[in-house]
Amino acid sequence: MLDMIDIPAQQINPDYQAKRADVLARYDALDHVAKAKRARDIARELGLSEAQWVAASCGPIKSIPLTGTGQSVFRKIGKLGPVMALTRNDSCVHERHGEFLDIQAEGPMGLVLGPDIDLRVFFACWQDAFAVEEGGRKSLQFFDSEGVAVHKVYCTEHTNLSEYLELIQSHIQKPQWPEHKAISKKVRPDAPDDVEAFKAAWLALTDTHDFFPMLAKHNISRLGALSHAGEDLAQRVPNSTVDTMLQTASNIDLEIMCFVGNRGMIQIHTGPVKQIVTRGPWLNVLDPMFNLHLNMDDVASTWIVEKPTEDGWVTSLEVFDSDGELIVQFFGARKPGKPELPEWRDLMLSLCHAPLRA
Repeated sequence: MLDMIDIPAQQINPDYQAKRADVLARYDALDHVAKAKRARDIARELGLSEAQWVAASCGPIKSIPLTGTGQSVFRKIGKLGPVMALTRNDSCVHERHGEFLDIQAEGPMGLVLGPDIDLRVFFACWQDAFAVEEGGRKSLQFFDSEGVAVHKVYCTEHTNLSEYLELIQSHIQKPQWPEHKAISKKVRPDAPDDVEAFKAAWLALTDTHDFFPMLAKHNISRLGALSHAGEDLAQRVPNSTVDTMLQTASNIDLEIMCFVGNRGMIQIHTGPVKQIVTRGPWLNVLDPMFNLHLNMDDVASTWIVEKPTEDGWVTSLEVFDSDGELIVQFFGARKPGKPELPEWRDLMLSLCHAPLRA
C-alpha cells in the first residue's frame, strides 16, 4: 500500500540519501540470522536507534515519515476502526486488539478510554512518526527523542485501509534523518530522609494515582519506597509469583488489570487471561484480544504492594528489572468508586509470606 505513495526525488535531501545508503550497505553485509531479527534488534546490530532503522526504509521495511511528533496522527487513529495497539519496554510487550475510542490528545498528556484500547499518553517526549510496512504488516509507529518506540498501531483484517491510506497521505512529509537527544532522568535516593513521615504519607493516600507524587515529595525511588514501607504495605515475593498469579487468574476466571509502559505511553488490559504459555525465558498470555510477553530473565524483583484509597485497600503485583525500573504491574479489575475484587485480594494474600496491613 505504501508503494502507492511517491515522494518526489527532489524532496529527498542528500544527507538523508547518504545515511540511508550507508545503512543499506551495512544491512546487506549482515548474515541471514541477524537479518531475521525484529526491527529493534536489527537496529542494535547496526548501531542505530529503532527510529533511524525505520527511517532508512530499506531491507524488509518500507516507511513514510509523518508530520510533527505524531500527536496529530494519533488523534485520528479512531477512524481506522479495529486495530492492534502495542506498547513495550525492554522487558515486556503488551498487545491489545480493539478500537481507539474517546481519544483525548490535545495537550502534553493524553488518554484513550475505550473498553478495549485503554492508554495514558505522555506526548512531551514524542519526536518521530512513520507509516510502516514490514512483511505485509501495516502500522503507524511513534518514537521518542532517543529513537525508542513508544507505541505502535497495527492494521488488522478488520481495519479500514482506505482511512489508513488517507491518514498517511494527509500527514506525509519529506524524509529526514532522525537526530536524537538524551532524555534526562531524575534519579531519586533509595531511602527517604524521614522514614516515619514517608510511611504516614503512604497511609494517608486516598487514590492510587497519588502514589507517584508522594514519591516525588519524599524524594525516593519507587523500589526504594517498597523496600522501606514495611512488609505490611510492600513485601518481596518470588519472581515465579507472576506465573502463579496468571495461572490462578486463568483457572478461576478472575479479571485482572495489566499495565505496561515506557516514557511515552502506558497501555492497560482489563479483563480475563486464559492461555498462559512459557517459551524459553518468555512468560506469555496468548489470548485472541490480549497478548503479553514478559522476559523473566530480566525480572530482578517482584513485590506485592497495597495502598489505601477512598474505595478501600488496593493491592498490586509489581515487577522490576535490575535497574529498579517498573516492568509490569497487575491489579484486580476495578473502576474508581468500586472496591477491590475480593477474589483478587484473596489471591494476593495467599501469595504473601507475611500479613498485609488490612
